[in-house]
Amino acid sequence: MALVIMIAQSAMSQSSKPVKVNINNLPQFSLRNKTNTAFKPGERLEYRLHYGVVDAATAVIRVDPQVTKINNRDVYHVIGEGTTVSTFDMFFKVRDKYESYIDKQGMFPHKFVRNVDEGGYKIQQDYTFYPAKRAYKNQKGEGYMTPEFVQDMMSAFYYARNLDFTNAKKGDIFKITCVVDDEIFPLKIKYMGKETIETDAGTFYAIKFAPVIQKGRIFKKEEDLSVWISDDKNHIPLMASAKIMVGSIKMELKKYSGLANPVARVN
Repeated sequence: MALVIMIAQSAMSQSSKPVKVNINNLPQFSLRNKTNTAFKPGERLEYRLHYGVVDAATAVIRVDPQVTKINNRDVYHVIGEGTTVSTFDMFFKVRDKYESYIDKQGMFPHKFVRNVDEGGYKIQQDYTFYPAKRAYKNQKGEGYMTPEFVQDMMSAFYYARNLDFTNAKKGDIFKITCVVDDEIFPLKIKYMGKETIETDAGTFYAIKFAPVIQKGRIFKKEEDLSVWISDDKNHIPLMASAKIMVGSIKMELKKYSGLANPVARVN
């Protein structure tokens, strides 16, 4: 999960501070309908992370088999977990867990939980979203206004899989607004065309993207980071490749199950 989040954070443009509010005093707005065709309960994606030539970590991103309810609305419970392998623990131990509860009918989050330990640096977050009021409350109980139907770090991943790339052209940019660490960020990804790529899970027809990154933070230039998703209705992430200032990292799909649609696999 660490690479996924690093990619997302690096593709976020200039942030803005949300306005602090008393959520009880905010007006109510209508909720949207947004059809999900990309995933279903029970989906499971497993990844292998390489640091240079070394196998460094594994990650699992899954959708709970049971649809649950929050505020009398059906929600998907999605979980992402990342763990360094035992041989890498002595250098930099990672135990990451991210959870989001995503509205089934509108594809916006109701709740986000982040519990990570990366080399002894720990972060715990617990956000409750109020989509009808365009606001959220953090683990301190502080309320903040947001743009309508803002995404969290996990829900943005599943929302992006439902974007329509049918008529996309090279260079087209897609934007998703996210809340990260009590700041509002526009996450931007650039469509780069179609390719065929090979992973641990097989060879797939793929769509390539280059996140529009903030150069100089982790990456020197945009070309240092690429992401491929399956060229089908699932839009599952197949591979992410990054050249960072101290080497290179690659994450590739190892196993998959429970997909909602046929997968664009070559073999």
